[in-house]
Amino acid sequence: MAAHRNEMVLDLTDYVSQETPSDDKDLLIKGLDWVERWLGARLGEPAARRIFDGGEHGDTVVLDYPSTSSPDGTWVTTLCHYDTVWPAGTLADWAATIDGDCFTGPGAFDMKAGLVQLVWALKGCEALELPRPHVRLVLNGDEETGSPASRPVIEQEVVRSAAVLVFEASENGALKTARKGVGIFRVEARGEEVHAGLNPEAGASAVDEISRVVLALHAATDLDKGTSVNVGVLNGGTRTNVKAGRATAQVDVRVSSDEEARRIDALFASLRPHNPQAELTVSGGWNRPVMPRSSDTVRMFETANEVAAAQGFELDEISVGGASDGNFAAALGLPVLDGLGAVGAGAHARSEWVSISGMLERAALAAGLLTRLA
Repeated sequence: MAAHRNEMVLDLTDYVSQETPSDDKDLLIKGLDWVERWLGARLGEPAARRIFDGGEHGDTVVLDYPSTSSPDGTWVTTLCHYDTVWPAGTLADWAATIDGDCFTGPGAFDMKAGLVQLVWALKGCEALELPRPHVRLVLNGDEETGSPASRPVIEQEVVRSAAVLVFEASENGALKTARKGVGIFRVEARGEEVHAGLNPEAGASAVDEISRVVLALHAATDLDKGTSVNVGVLNGGTRTNVKAGRATAQVDVRVSSDEEARRIDALFASLRPHNPQAELTVSGGWNRPVMPRSSDTVRMFETANEVAAAQGFELDEISVGGASDGNFAAALGLPVLDGLGAVGAGAHARSEWVSISGMLERAALAAGLLTRLA
């Protein structure tokens, strides 16, 4: 890997220079076209290619790279996404930049470096004639918006494999063996508008109702059980002298267990208006299921740690509050090892950066892990 440092950095530079915002279908199409041409140049044409239209979201492509060294081996699915949170035009004042070991640029950490590392891991196995399993790459363009179009594709593809590797970024270098489930909910309160000064006893305030809802929801947070409830967006009312006829709360929920998810579901179902003239409506639901720290995942982490030890470093594992496409695979009972991507920090922030030496290290780690999985 060290011998190919410059090529890996060039690949990441070119990849980061392709703007792929989640909300721009035209740029996503152009970005995916670039990615597939680059993959063809680095790995050769895949044995099979399947593309799934994402509608208003980015398309999902599935590429199969069978092993020639282990023709009877198992399949491993690798998950990557090519969309980023950065809007079109970001590159105009924040282009890919290298300063010593630090590489910065929109989407470099989350998660374009991860795909570069996977590609060079596969090239390493080929160059050294190492055995590896058959590899299926699922590459989607809507992960940053919750994978609404790609989820059924991911679930369809991962069940055809023995294990799932997710090349999302690491957490301070640690691999992710557990992730929280994520719920996105919306509560709407409808009241009855009246003049707030002339008829203070009449009508029903939707703002009053939604305020009570916010307090009830925030009170459900239980950090000891890994549950957080956050009303992040609140809207309501029209004028100061009018009792509000409508108000809404947009809610983010994170849970570490299915039991806690059921508790939160029961809470939303139990919400009732304080004023009988008002109404409450709940919409939304669970965006990603819990990714538990299963025994199979722990064994795969231990295997990765053995590979790391042989290469001269140690790995840590961590449970995180953020979700990924790996949650979908874990919910189907598959062993999932996440966080195999970049070493760095700053996801979704202008401080986003990647360690170049970390990129070489983790590409070598991925190659060694694939060899062990063969």
